[in-house]
Amino acid sequence: MRATIVVDNIKNGEMAGEWGLCVFIEYRGKKGLLDAGASSLFAENADKLNLPLDEIDFAVLSHAHFDHANGMERFFQRNDHAKFYLQNGCGEDCYHKKWLFHRYIGMPKGVMANYPDRIVYASGKFGICDGVSLIPHTASGLEAVGKREHMYRRRNGRWVPDDFSHEQSLVFETSRGLVVFNSCSHGGAVNIIREVTEAFPGRRVLALIGGLHLYNKTEEEVRALARTLRDTGVEQVCTGHCTGKTAYGILKEELGDVVRQFYTGFVMEFAD
Repeated sequence: MRATIVVDNIKNGEMAGEWGLCVFIEYRGKKGLLDAGASSLFAENADKLNLPLDEIDFAVLSHAHFDHANGMERFFQRNDHAKFYLQNGCGEDCYHKKWLFHRYIGMPKGVMANYPDRIVYASGKFGICDGVSLIPHTASGLEAVGKREHMYRRRNGRWVPDDFSHEQSLVFETSRGLVVFNSCSHGGAVNIIREVTEAFPGRRVLALIGGLHLYNKTEEEVRALARTLRDTGVEQVCTGHCTGKTAYGILKEELGDVVRQFYTGFVMEFAD
């Protein structure tokens, strides 16, 4: 199994970065794409990395925010067959709300209606193909996280704290354990590991890959997360995007070689 970061906040040589994420994944003869970044940049970087977007077999949206979804239309233009898997809680209704101000941070308006034949809505433990699954959040009380992060959804004319029912984990089964991608981990990294292990009884999580949404957290919060991550037994945490430079440094202090920083063009390999 091989995963290449196509877009991240950190640029790499001639490959630009942006506040967003896109990952190209090769697994048992299949090619997948996780997210499509905040613009068409993912397609430009994929070309520079010689990653064939037209050969992708399936695509997954981690959650319904612009920095992961804005490249969806470009993907549909470059690939004429792959299904794009969204959690069934997705909607074009995500906002950042502070005081009386509301800023739309959701997926492109109209993309769900414009490409109905390309989009598949997942629910529960959902199999994409052999060894590849989508896992939704099962943790309760995530509305409190949404409220703390000032993330809201517009539902029936009301503002309600985001419960991240649009977020999902992409899980690959390997010989050494489960490799889990969750692009922003809004539901909490430890919750995500628990959710996945509950969905796969008797299997362990080898690696957690994605942003941890720590850029706005205190040192104490980051160190507490590092300790609980250590307790889960996860062997590898590959992170970037919304984790943040300061938080990454703290995680590195606490977890050492367990943690790796990814960037545009970074490659990870795991034995199938």
